[in-house]
Amino acid sequence: MNKAQARKRAAVLRRELNRHNHLYYVLAKPEISDRDYDALYGELREIETAYPDVVQPDSPTLRVGGSPLSQFRSVRHREPMLSLDNTYARDELVEFDRRVRRLADAPVTYVLEPKVDGVAVSLRYEKGVLTVGSTRGDGQTGDDITANLRTVHAVPLRLQTPEPPALLEVRGEVYMPKYDFARLNRDRQEAGEEPFANPRNAAAGSLKLLDPAIVARRPLDAVFYAAGERDGIAFETHLALLDTLQAFGLRIPPRHWHCDDMGAVLQRLDELETKRHDFPFEMDGGVVKVNERNRYERRGITAKSPRWAIAYKYAAERGETTLRAITVQVGRTGVLTPVAELDPVSVAGSVIRRATLHNAEEIRRKDIRVGDRVFVEKAGEVIPAVVGVRLDARTGAEKAFAMPDRCPVCGHEAVRRENEVALRCENLQCPAQIKRWLNHFASRGALDIEGLGEALVDQLVTRGLVKSPADLYRLTADRVAGLERMAEKSAANLIRAIEKSKEQPFRRVLFGLGVRQVGAKSAQTLEEHFEDVAALMNADVEALEQIPDIGPIVAASIVAFFRDSRNRKLIRDLEKAGLTFTREKRARTGRSLAGKIFVLTGALESCTREEAARRIRDRGGRTSSSVSAKTSYVVAGRDPGSKLAKAGKLGVPVLDEQAFLKLIR
Repeated sequence: MNKAQARKRAAVLRRELNRHNHLYYVLAKPEISDRDYDALYGELREIETAYPDVVQPDSPTLRVGGSPLSQFRSVRHREPMLSLDNTYARDELVEFDRRVRRLADAPVTYVLEPKVDGVAVSLRYEKGVLTVGSTRGDGQTGDDITANLRTVHAVPLRLQTPEPPALLEVRGEVYMPKYDFARLNRDRQEAGEEPFANPRNAAAGSLKLLDPAIVARRPLDAVFYAAGERDGIAFETHLALLDTLQAFGLRIPPRHWHCDDMGAVLQRLDELETKRHDFPFEMDGGVVKVNERNRYERRGITAKSPRWAIAYKYAAERGETTLRAITVQVGRTGVLTPVAELDPVSVAGSVIRRATLHNAEEIRRKDIRVGDRVFVEKAGEVIPAVVGVRLDARTGAEKAFAMPDRCPVCGHEAVRRENEVALRCENLQCPAQIKRWLNHFASRGALDIEGLGEALVDQLVTRGLVKSPADLYRLTADRVAGLERMAEKSAANLIRAIEKSKEQPFRRVLFGLGVRQVGAKSAQTLEEHFEDVAALMNADVEALEQIPDIGPIVAASIVAFFRDSRNRKLIRDLEKAGLTFTREKRARTGRSLAGKIFVLTGALESCTREEAARRIRDRGGRTSSSVSAKTSYVVAGRDPGSKLAKAGKLGVPVLDEQAFLKLIR
């Protein structure tokens, strides 16, 4: 291409790459695979190398990642947090080795580590104490997420050494373990929430939450492998750095290899690939670093990457198969989800026959058609997904797919709500929705009805015995015993389990109702603020938004649920059946804290923060999640967060745990 064409193509690539950077780093909702992104990035870099005049200040090749979120305080990295150049080609590793040795005046060795697919973070320790934790951001400036990182157990609050350096900045990755990711997604789907695409997005989304209490409930972990700014400590080799980090109580990569030359690196990369499923985190390659750190300054850095390290990425494990049909699955909240029905294909150790296609927009964007040869991967090595199409294999017989305009189960009209991509069946009596609703209602976190599994729910709904959760409490052993694979004893056991579920507390019943956006923790919060279901049903959006952890979307969903006459009838029926819709009765403790507003921060020894909040409310006070001039007291436990500093600035009285206990007594 000539210079004019290069300028035009570079402008297109910059816009596209910047859009994908925003989706990935800021919104944590990527649309393309890493490999596709790397291909676009490589094309832009080649154009800019050939035509330096086309380089613009907004080129992704001149920066590392996305901009910091405005809700967090910005942190300036005194040493840039760089990302790594990466390659999928072994001969490029050989070329990297040649460049390294060309400038070396002494022998060079390498260290190979697994490439953790997580969220890059920095921890700043001053005299051994964690003072600041931040994201990489754009490499120069990140977000202060100290409060969130403090909730990750793999992050030491103090280095385990009697003589810590004056300053040590440690860098690594926060990730969500693969099996915890699968469990979290199951919980989110049961709660009517959108599942995360993969473990990396789950970790990124968790660290961007503004409430550390919610982050603490996310199963995050971390591994560390680098150092930034430091004072009072030096490392001659990368191996020495890893040994020191481990001695200080920081988790380092579970495996790493010291290699005498690039030939040994290539051998170890083959060994590492055979172990890629053995790690708790997603691992998509290996990182090769020069071991001798005194070579780093001479090798230098580019605007984006160090010249003394490179990442080698394995091709994603994927299978190629034929998409025979696209069926539509109806979820508990009525969402219609297209599912690919595939010829069986082995991917990452398991046989895949079905894979999610997410929504109609995803099908359109990838141009997926029935009869296509498609590529299948497992997102997070857990969830099968169709990631691409072999366009060169098309014969012309493939058929485009269109989402139905009616529910495939009940025939009710499918509608698209404002600002949503998904189609929904809004018929609450749709058998598919009823089945998923009942499975949620009976799940362990809700009513915990032992023996009421998917197969039995399917029979109960198909035979018309159950149309809502209230119908479960009208079942008899005789009626259940007539079902397939049910004998008298198992039928009697089921009826006993249903009867026992009436003992579950209000919060579990509330969670089991399946209100959109209301998970188990939100249900507990609502129970703490409302004495019974009548008070909750009469609450408006404004009142609900005053409750910590209940935002405008959740509040609107709660109000909409209880305004529906069918849901109000369900609650009346469940009350008649004997379920608990009243908060547990507690001893009267007076109104000694009436009008007082408390903010809780840090860990308490004598009780949980939830229990402390309950005691405050029992005495007429209330709690808030943020400190303001209206705050009466800040209760500070162990390792308090930034709320303590804000209390000092505003002159709000601070109580330690003993003073708080004395006050409520």
